[in-house]
Amino acid sequence: MTSVFVLMGASGASAETLESALARAYGNNPELNAQRASVRVRDEDVAQAKSGYRPRINATADYGQTYSDASRQGVFGGATRSNNIITPRGFGVEINQSIFDGFQTSNRVRAAESGVLGSREQLNTSEQSVLLDAATAYMDVLRDTAILDLQRNNVEVIDEQLRQTRDRFNVGEVTRTDVAQAEARLAASRSEASLAEANLRNSIAVYRQVVGVEPQQLAPGRPLDTLTPRSVDAAVRVALNEHPAIKARQHAVDVAELQVKVAQGALAPQLGVAGSVDQRYSSQSAGDQTFSASVVARLTVPIYEGGQVYAATRQAKEEAGQRRLEADSVRDQVRAAVQSSWGRLEAARAQIQAAQAQIDAAETALSGVREEARVGQRTTLDVLNAQQELLTARVNLIQAQRDRVVASYSLVNAMGRLNSRALALKVNHYSPKIHYDQVKDLWIGTSTPDGR
Repeated sequence: MTSVFVLMGASGASAETLESALARAYGNNPELNAQRASVRVRDEDVAQAKSGYRPRINATADYGQTYSDASRQGVFGGATRSNNIITPRGFGVEINQSIFDGFQTSNRVRAAESGVLGSREQLNTSEQSVLLDAATAYMDVLRDTAILDLQRNNVEVIDEQLRQTRDRFNVGEVTRTDVAQAEARLAASRSEASLAEANLRNSIAVYRQVVGVEPQQLAPGRPLDTLTPRSVDAAVRVALNEHPAIKARQHAVDVAELQVKVAQGALAPQLGVAGSVDQRYSSQSAGDQTFSASVVARLTVPIYEGGQVYAATRQAKEEAGQRRLEADSVRDQVRAAVQSSWGRLEAARAQIQAAQAQIDAAETALSGVREEARVGQRTTLDVLNAQQELLTARVNLIQAQRDRVVASYSLVNAMGRLNSRALALKVNHYSPKIHYDQVKDLWIGTSTPDGR
């Protein structure tokens, strides 16, 4: 008997499928939702950077009182004294508009846009990780459920074996040693069953954490053969071209290089226009009024600022170099992950075939040992050992089948294609561009697009 334990889950209409579990994780996982919020945070960087193109407008107003007390000596003696209270007040508007800032604003905008693109790729990476975790948790629950069923069935089989051994002992066919061996093996099988139950509880807890609900009637899990290329070289090429982690690092390099230009822009001349309108009352004497307006163009040419800008420029260049090295490191990591995942997938395929052959042989051996034990040619220990070998073979098949599915998901993840669209999940696909378009050109407003 070579039953496919892991891939035989619940098949009813109400069963949870691997795809539906992935869809739940896509919509409910708090880690993934937090990363989406992080992308929305980065969207506002663009609006902040664009503020450098816009005017700064301030309104001013003041109100106060001035008391003066003066005395004056007369020419022919005597003195006069006077005091006065006035209430100076006024209001005005100031406008400052930058005309040229060494291209700092334009480079900040481009850097912010690259940062947004990088955060989207980080979101894609997080989405892949969450979906892989969900698939792994799903298959772990299937695996541990099947192993627990096997262990419980093994307890029943050995318990029956112990009962038969005691009956034979009572009629003198076996010795007390045979009974003790069966009792010891029963105790061990019960311990294994308890361990299997604990493992299942742990897998259920992880499933609940990742997917968001308790697992109920899990249907068969299938490998992603449709998304798996035919060779490891093809998988590596796809990964190097498409993996979001690589793209995120490339955007980080762009940001760092633009920051160098921003720092250098502080050494360029700065040109701006300032305008002001003021209305004053009682500024010199009670009842007077003064109105003034001005427009001033100002050119500032930096000569020496103590070396701070030069240091900031050198620092930005070093950071750009660091980001390039990090991008190279990520490419190597992605390549290694693809090759490792491919190896695990191939190993799992071979292990399934070996485990199925092992089960066939173990079942034949157990049947023969039982027949030989009935005629006295085999001992109780031989039967118990044969049963244990069959149990081990079945557990190995379950583990290999689980590894086969998880390895396929790991390979697609390493290639950068484990996302909701490639998997055709029935979800409302999150589009970070919607929020970006809503806020990138906003001039005013403190409410977020969702009304908060």
